[in-house]
Amino acid sequence: MNKFVLLTPGPTMVPERIGKAMQPPIIHHRAPAFVKIFTKVCEDLKYVFCTKNDVFTFAASGTGAMESAVVNLLSAGDKAVVVVSGKFGERWKLLCEAYGVNAVVIDVEWGKAVKPAQIEEALRENPDAKAVFTTLSETSTGVVADLKTIGAVVAETPAALVVDAISGLGATPCLMDEWQLDVVVAGSQKALMLPPGLAFAAVSEKAMKLVEASTLPKFYFDYKKYRKMVEKNQTPYTPAVSLILGLQEAINMIKEEGLENVYARHARLAKAARAAVKAMGLEMLSSPEDAGNICTAVKVPDGVDGNALVKIMRDEHKITITGGQEHLKGKIFRISHLGYVVDFDLILGIAAIEMSLKKLGADIQLGSGVAAAQQVFMS
Repeated sequence: MNKFVLLTPGPTMVPERIGKAMQPPIIHHRAPAFVKIFTKVCEDLKYVFCTKNDVFTFAASGTGAMESAVVNLLSAGDKAVVVVSGKFGERWKLLCEAYGVNAVVIDVEWGKAVKPAQIEEALRENPDAKAVFTTLSETSTGVVADLKTIGAVVAETPAALVVDAISGLGATPCLMDEWQLDVVVAGSQKALMLPPGLAFAAVSEKAMKLVEASTLPKFYFDYKKYRKMVEKNQTPYTPAVSLILGLQEAINMIKEEGLENVYARHARLAKAARAAVKAMGLEMLSSPEDAGNICTAVKVPDGVDGNALVKIMRDEHKITITGGQEHLKGKIFRISHLGYVVDFDLILGIAAIEMSLKKLGADIQLGSGVAAAQQVFMS
C-alpha cells in the first residue's frame, strides 16, 4: 500500500474535510445559494489577509494574481522598484519587463532577505517610482522579509507596496492594514490547503488610485470590474465554484484554530525542522534571522546529488520534497512545513531524509534529526 506525503511549498496536502466540501453537485454561480456562500467567503478572506480592503478572487494560479497587480497599477514606461532575492522575486521583474515597465532591480543574494534600507535608498534615487514589488516568503530560499519595516518606508512615498504573499499568507504574519501594504497577492494551494486554481489580490485605496490611471492592457484581471462585482458579492466571470466551496471550509478551519495559533504551529514545525538539520550536521541556506516558517532550505552535503535525493524520497519513500531552482538546482533541498502538516508528517519526512542521504553516501547518523525534532515537539 502506498501513502503519499507532500512536504512541498505548494501544492500542499488537502485535508479530507476540505475535499468533502468540494464534492457536492455544482451550483450555478449566479444563483442565490452561491451568492450567499461567496458573500461570506469575501468577508472571511479579509480575516486571513488582516485587512478591511476588498479581496478579489480569480480562477488562476498565484502568478495570475501577480500579473494582475502589474497590469492594474502601471502603464508602459512607468518605473517600479523590484526586489529580486530568489525565483519569485525574479518573476516580478519578468512580469514588469513583459509589459514595458522599467524595473529598478534590487539584487539580493539568494538565501538573504532584502534590507528595508535598500528599498529606502532605491526610492530616494527613483522618486518617480510608482510601485515597489517584493516578496513576503521567497519560496525558493525559505527567506521571509521584514514587511512591517518595509511598509513603513514605502508608505512615506507615493509608491504602492505590492507583495507576493503566495506561500506566506496564512503561515506567517502578513498584517496588510497595520503594515501599510497596498496590494497583497496569494494563491489557494499553499497555507489555505486547497488544490491549485484560485488566486487573490487584496487592494488598498492608495493602490486603487493608481488603478484609475493605469493604461496597460487588461481584461480578465481588471480590478475595476472586480470591485464593481464585489459590491454585488459576485465575480465578473465564472468563478471556480467547487474551489470556493472548499475555500469556505478552509477558512472555517483557520478561524477555528485561530490565525495566531496557525502562525505558532508553523513556527513550531519550522523550529523542529531546523533542529533536525543541525543535528544531522547539515547547513541551512539562510541565516536563522532570515529564515521563515514556510520551508527550510538546506545545503546538500558535499558529494551528494540533491536531485537524486529528491527522486529517492519521492520514488522509494513516497514523500515529496523539493530541490533547488536555477543556480541552486542540485545544491539544496527544501522541506516544507506549510499548510496541513502535523508533527508526525515532519518526523516521517526527516526520517526519510536521513535514510535517503545515508543511501547516497552522506555521513549521517540515523535518528539524529528525528530525535532533535522530537525534543522540540516535547518541549
